[in-house]
Amino acid sequence: MASLSVNGALLSIENKRYTCYCPRSEWWRSSSSSSRRYSVTPIIRCSADTDSMATQKLGIKVDRNPPESRLTQLGVRNWPKWGCPPSKFPWTYSNKETCYLLQGKVKVTPDGSNESVEIGAGDLVEFPKGMSCTWDVSVAVDKHYNFS
Repeated sequence: MASLSVNGALLSIENKRYTCYCPRSEWWRSSSSSSRRYSVTPIIRCSADTDSMATQKLGIKVDRNPPESRLTQLGVRNWPKWGCPPSKFPWTYSNKETCYLLQGKVKVTPDGSNESVEIGAGDLVEFPKGMSCTWDVSVAVDKHYNFS
């Protein structure tokens, strides 16, 4: 395995799999080119002072276990609530939605993709305006939500 430090972040390279350990709250993505040069560009925010880690995949941003101070700053506990039993259904976001899952487990698959994003209890999630997807709810959902 090779390691590379870039702007204070440690990038580990093993069998074309890249892992980034960030000491600060910044966004990173690792990639490689055919010339075996490696570059790091923003995409994942890592935080050393909390258990929270935000990622973005398929246009969906997920912040796992955000600190209560972040939830308070956003006013999450004052947002309306919505829930549903285990089910599978299509959904289109006419506006950007930010939600905080109190309970549940869901696989969200954007239209045209073979990949899914898994979200669950304790996740703060942002869906972009205009996204069409399928929600596959395996554990009943209870969430706070906010459209903007």
